[in-house]
Amino acid sequence: MFAEQKYKSLDDYIAIIVVFLMAIGTVFVFSASANIGMEFDFYRFYDLSGLRQILFFPVACLVMYIVSHLDYRRFSLADGWLKSLTSYLLVLSLALLIIVLIPSLGTEVHHARRWLRIPIGPIVVSFQPSELAKWAAVFFLAAVCDKFGDEIKLYWKRFVPVCAVVAVMVGLIVIEDFGTAAFVALLSFLMLIVARAKWWHILTPLPFGIIGFFVALICSPTRMNRITAYFSPEQWADSIAYQANQSLIALGSGGLWGKGLGSGICKYGHLPEDTTDFIFAIIGEELGFAGNAVVIGIFIFFVLLGILVVMRCRDRFGQFLAGGIVFTIALQAVLNIGVVTVVLPTKGIPLPFVSAGGTSMLLSSAAVGVLLNIAKQSVPQRDHDSPALM
Repeated sequence: MFAEQKYKSLDDYIAIIVVFLMAIGTVFVFSASANIGMEFDFYRFYDLSGLRQILFFPVACLVMYIVSHLDYRRFSLADGWLKSLTSYLLVLSLALLIIVLIPSLGTEVHHARRWLRIPIGPIVVSFQPSELAKWAAVFFLAAVCDKFGDEIKLYWKRFVPVCAVVAVMVGLIVIEDFGTAAFVALLSFLMLIVARAKWWHILTPLPFGIIGFFVALICSPTRMNRITAYFSPEQWADSIAYQANQSLIALGSGGLWGKGLGSGICKYGHLPEDTTDFIFAIIGEELGFAGNAVVIGIFIFFVLLGILVVMRCRDRFGQFLAGGIVFTIALQAVLNIGVVTVVLPTKGIPLPFVSAGGTSMLLSSAAVGVLLNIAKQSVPQRDHDSPALM
């Protein structure tokens, strides 16, 4: 009996972990959004990132709960393309990636056209299509790898068409967001490896990917400057490498236990993007190494539970989908923490569930909702011939 309860509570543990991460993010986004002359005007509630995150938190929890009751097999291609939610998710994401490139519809932020702004009454909701495309790629690859099975090893018939769809998506994303495009390409590469595609098949797109990577770098002075600053941070400490240096200062000044919640000073105009890409540095400054270690430990626990879901899932599609969801969140967390600790060059990769941003939080919560549904339906059947554990 206890063993069966342990299996059934696996989805509960995952939900608790994700809610706890979102709670941490809400607290520190609110803290990081503070400034010396700040006055909370509740008539402009949605315009303030800290208050806006308080709104996203319960909505994300509700989305996760609702999606967790949606049968994950509805994303499978077992009954055909037209009956699968994955097909419509893919078409929608590709359409939005094209729409955001239209000057009259897409909005340019930080020299990148990656946002759609949708007016809803007195507020304007921002949506980032590249975030949806990232998850659409995960669901698409899980579905086709399950449907094709060992046929994914057929180069021209299966492998090339799958790669062509991913290449179109990555090509559209790279125009808007280079970091997310590279992330989707890497994620797709790893998922195809897991699907047991032939190695020489996987290696054939690499030269084109590498060429495209360098062309995208050369065509953007900002990207080239970031790479240059990464290898020579002292030379660019007051300009391009300023953000990375301030991140290290925030982490270092926090020491072991931190300055105390709300007592950090780097958020007062010293660290750009402190509520989004560099929220981990604010946590380090205010809660110290101990706080950072707890956040990393929570993500590790999430990954371990996700691996258990994959191992206990009874069908191939569920295994691919659960693995893709867990790996996406884990890889994104690793990249964000790598950027904040200056192990990797600066790039706009948010920390899942923690960084400010409604698009990322809501879509990631929906993906975890699917993971919860897989966990619920992956409870091992008890052997009726063996006595129940009391």
